[in-house]
Amino acid sequence: MTFFTFFLFTGIVALIATWKLRRSKINSKDGYFLGGRSLTGIVIAGSLLLTNISTEHLVGMNGSSYKNGAIIMAWEVTSALALVVAALFFAPRYLKMGLTTIPEFLEKRFDGPTRTIVALLLIISFIATLLPIVLYTGALNIEAIFDLSDLLGVDKSQGIWVTIIIVGTIGAIYAIFGGLKMVALTDTINGFGLLVAGLLVPIIALWQIGDGDIGFGLVKVFNKSPEKFNVISQESGFGQGARNAILPFEVLFTGLMINQIYFWCMHQSIIQRVLGAVSLKEAQKGLLLTGLLKILVPLIIVLPGIIGFYYFESQYFEDPDSVYPQLVKMILPEWLTGFFVAVMMGAILTTFNSTLNSAATVFSLDLYKRYLKPNASETRLVLVGKSSSAILAVFAIGIAPFVANAPEGLYQLLQQLNGIFFIPIATVIIAGFLFPRISAIGAKSGMLFGFAFYILCYYILELNIHFVHLWGIEFVLNILVMYLVSLRFPIKHSFTIKNTGVVTIKPWRLAKPFGIFLVAFTIILYLLLGNI
Repeated sequence: MTFFTFFLFTGIVALIATWKLRRSKINSKDGYFLGGRSLTGIVIAGSLLLTNISTEHLVGMNGSSYKNGAIIMAWEVTSALALVVAALFFAPRYLKMGLTTIPEFLEKRFDGPTRTIVALLLIISFIATLLPIVLYTGALNIEAIFDLSDLLGVDKSQGIWVTIIIVGTIGAIYAIFGGLKMVALTDTINGFGLLVAGLLVPIIALWQIGDGDIGFGLVKVFNKSPEKFNVISQESGFGQGARNAILPFEVLFTGLMINQIYFWCMHQSIIQRVLGAVSLKEAQKGLLLTGLLKILVPLIIVLPGIIGFYYFESQYFEDPDSVYPQLVKMILPEWLTGFFVAVMMGAILTTFNSTLNSAATVFSLDLYKRYLKPNASETRLVLVGKSSSAILAVFAIGIAPFVANAPEGLYQLLQQLNGIFFIPIATVIIAGFLFPRISAIGAKSGMLFGFAFYILCYYILELNIHFVHLWGIEFVLNILVMYLVSLRFPIKHSFTIKNTGVVTIKPWRLAKPFGIFLVAFTIILYLLLGNI
C-alpha cells in the first residue's frame, strides 16, 4: 500500500504537469528560463513555497526544534517581512527593467565584471551548499521511512547513496526537459500536497496524544516542556558559547533580516519566479501570499519537532535529524505513508530542479552568452541551459553524501555555509539600488572583502561570535569599504531604471494593505509567543 500511494501521487503530478505544459513554447529564452513570462500569483506562491521548503526544512528544522525549541521558527516567520519588501520595492523595479537574471541588473548598474563575479558565486553556492544538502536530507528521510537499504540488501550509507542518485536524476530530468514552466507547475501541485501531508503529521500526533482531542494533545505536549514553545532564546550572540548558540534573539536585528532580504528579494531561484510573472499585479499576489504561508509554515516544520520531544525526550539529541523521519514512521498509517513520501519526493525535486534551472539560467545568460558566444541564438541558449543542468546535477549528486554528520544539524550547516555567499551578494545589490554614488570598483572591492572577511572570521580565526551577527557586521563593513573605495574611484555614469515594457507594471491595489497586515501579524506572533 505504501508503494502504491507513493507511485499514484507521483504519477498524478507528472501527468498533470506534462498535460499543462503541452502547449507551452519552451524553445525560446523566455519560454525555457522564465516560463514564457506567464506565471500567475497562485503558481508563483506555490512554486516559491516549494522552492524554499524542502527536506532540509522538514528534517533539519524539525530536528532543531526537537533539540532547541521554537526559537528556530525565526528563520521562517521573519521571511514574511522580507516578502513584503520584495513585493513593494524590488518586484516593481525588476519587472520594469525586464530582467532575466539578478546578475543582469548588476551589469546595468555597475559593469560586466561585477555581473560575472556574482554569477560565478551564485553557481558555486548552488553546487556547494543548497543542492547537496537538499539531496542528502531527502535521501535520509526516504531511507528512514522506506528502509530502502533493507529492501536492497545494502547498508544504510549505500542505501542513501542509491536514493541520492535516483532523486537527483529524476529532478534533473524535470529541470532539463521542462524548463521553469514545468518546475513551477509541479511546485504548485506538490505545494498543496506538502501543506496537506505536513499538517497531517502534527494533527494525527496530537489526536493520538490527546486520545481523540487535538487541543488536549497540544496541552499535554506543552505541559511536558513549556520552554520548547518560547521563541526568544536566552543565549547571547557574543562571548563565551556564542559560536555554538542556535539563534540568539538579538540576531533578528542584525544579520538575520539582511539574509532574509537577500533570499526573498535577490536569490535567483526565488526571484526567477517573479521575473516570470505575467504582470506586476500577479507577482505581488504571489509574493504576499507566500508571506502568509511562511507565517503558518512552522506548524509543519517546527511543531512536529517539539512533538517529537514529547515522544522521544532526549533519545535523539546526538542525531536530531533522524527525529522527523522516525515520527512520521511511527504515527502515520501505512496507506498515508506512501502519499507522504511522494510529497517529500516532490519537495526534494522542486527545490532541486528549481535550483538547477536557476543555475543553468545564470550560466547560459550571464557567462556563456557574455563570454563564449555573444551571438548565440535562443535555441542554442536553451540547449546550453539543458546541458549545464545535467553537468551541475552530476556535481551535486557527487557532493551530497559528504554533508552528513553536521554537529548542529543540517539546517544550521546550510545557513552557516550560505553566509559565505549571500551577504557579499546582498550588499552589492542593495548598494546598487540605495547608494547611487557607489562605483563599480567600489562594489567589487566591498563584495570580495565580505567574502574573505566571513571565511577568515568564522572558519579560520573561529571567533566566538554567532555567525548571524557576523553577517550584520560584514554587511556594514562591506558598505563602508564600497563607499571608501568609491571616493577614490568615483562613479562615471549615473544609473536610472527604464521601463522596457516587457510586462504590465500596474501594482495590485491590495498590495500595501496586505503587506501591513503581514508585518502586524509577525510582530503580534512574537509578542504572544515571546511571553511563554
